[in-house]
Amino acid sequence: MEKLVAPSILAADFGNLQRDVEMVNNSKADWFHIDIMDGVFVPNISFGMPVLKSITKHANKTIDVHLMIVDPDRYIQTFADLGADILTVHYEACTHLHRTIQAIKAAGMKAGVALNPHTPIAVLEDIIKDLDVVCIMSVNPGFGGQSFIENTYKKIQQLRNLIEFSEASTLIEIDGGVTDQNANKLIEVGADVLVAGSFVFKSDNPTDTILNLKNIIN
Repeated sequence: MEKLVAPSILAADFGNLQRDVEMVNNSKADWFHIDIMDGVFVPNISFGMPVLKSITKHANKTIDVHLMIVDPDRYIQTFADLGADILTVHYEACTHLHRTIQAIKAAGMKAGVALNPHTPIAVLEDIIKDLDVVCIMSVNPGFGGQSFIENTYKKIQQLRNLIEFSEASTLIEIDGGVTDQNANKLIEVGADVLVAGSFVFKSDNPTDTILNLKNIIN
């Protein structure tokens, strides 16, 4: 299967958001990765529904929404209505994770679960076959531009083993500190989707940076 690149809009220039969305449209990127932060679950506030609505109005690729918020169940239908194709919630934010996953699917979206760096893969054993995506956080969530946590490689291998043992079709997504220096190793140990924020949008030529990442991992 082709490996995917998902530029993180959190690192885009919010003063030129339409320009950056259209850059992703015209690039070799596969998904838009959109971080929604509430300042409670993570120590930062990103953007909410009006900005997401503006993004989806111009975006013509898969909308991968990553909720870093408390009580995400309140907003599942809202994000479906705004055009999210994939909705990822944090394991650490969901009291009744199975119910949340079923609600996401009932709203017509693919369902993902994100794990913070301290959360073990084993917590997904009973739900892995219900998941379309698992997002492994390779930095502590809340801010862009952080350094990659090396323990992530081991977690990817553990998750790949769980997926294969369970005969699941879940995609493994890596979010945080992804660059051209670690992309190949991430794919080698089992990743399917690489989220790249600062590495793409802070580069001299984001379109070329995306193309280079795609070439490295495929």
